[in-house]
Amino acid sequence: MIDVHSHVMPRLPRPRRGSGRPALWLRVDDAERGMMMRGDEEYRPVQAALWDPDRRVAELDVLGVDRQVVCVPPLLFAYDLDPAAGAAWAAEVNDRVLELTRGHPDRLLPFCQVPLQDTDAACAEVDRAVAAGHRGVQIGTHVGDRPLSDPAICAFLDHCAATGVPVLVHPWDMTPDPRLEHHMLQWLVGMPAETHLAVLDLALEGAFDRLDPRLRLCFAHGGGAFAFLVGRADNAWHRRDIVRRSSSLPPSAYVDRFYVDSAVFDTRSLRLLVEVMGSDRVLLGSDHPFPLGEERIGELVRSAPLDGVQKREILHEAPRRWLGLDDAGAALAASAAGRGA
Repeated sequence: MIDVHSHVMPRLPRPRRGSGRPALWLRVDDAERGMMMRGDEEYRPVQAALWDPDRRVAELDVLGVDRQVVCVPPLLFAYDLDPAAGAAWAAEVNDRVLELTRGHPDRLLPFCQVPLQDTDAACAEVDRAVAAGHRGVQIGTHVGDRPLSDPAICAFLDHCAATGVPVLVHPWDMTPDPRLEHHMLQWLVGMPAETHLAVLDLALEGAFDRLDPRLRLCFAHGGGAFAFLVGRADNAWHRRDIVRRSSSLPPSAYVDRFYVDSAVFDTRSLRLLVEVMGSDRVLLGSDHPFPLGEERIGELVRSAPLDGVQKREILHEAPRRWLGLDDAGAALAASAAGRGA
């Protein structure tokens, strides 16, 4: 199995400073437990696999996961910093992630972050990070009030397409709403809506028409609400000229331009996702090792009402293609088969 969506938290030498937001940092309480902190406030309880690569790989061995993409929590993006400070911060985070994964280069595949607020700086950092060992890049669903269809952000995406760098889009910085401040509703409602917005923005603004077709773009968390609501979006595109004025095709016609991960946590939702996207566009994703992630990575896919070909696509083949691991495909499949995955 190849898991394309998980997180690590390196022990950074200092929290991020210079913006109006509390810094995110890791407090390690003992060998097993820690706490992600925002400034002086406790933010999220975490386990050692988040910062201990040996513990992480031991868990992957038990779960039968051959390789896992690892990236930092989106709260570390720092898109609100000025470009120079943002570039320095991204480089610092990326180098720390490389240090964390260096002992397991065939198991933990690091994805960098970039100062997406500045296109030239973002392109320079993704080039530097990939040359140093990163396997792709993680970006947010927007930069301030600029969506992914913004020409400057599309220029960065085209750069990734031209250089063969896969891009993971993770929801972040959801619109503040007092109604979402309880029961983790920012995660349960805000994140799916944020991701759905990002997908529709690229489709309806015509960005998919313009972007380099070589771009390997994946939206985390199952693409948010897109699969369930794509019919509503298509209906609006066909019936209202203000919806279709910028794109040549309805939103459903662009499902071959991006991937989504499988982190939907319900077999009925996964079946719908496969029906809308096709199993060749759904990648195993766990959100491991966070508390809301899939505890037994791959169990959702294995238990879903899908045939064997579809399950192999999601667990092995589609992630391999997205990551550009074609040359290693046979070895990975043999490894998975040998462990009963």
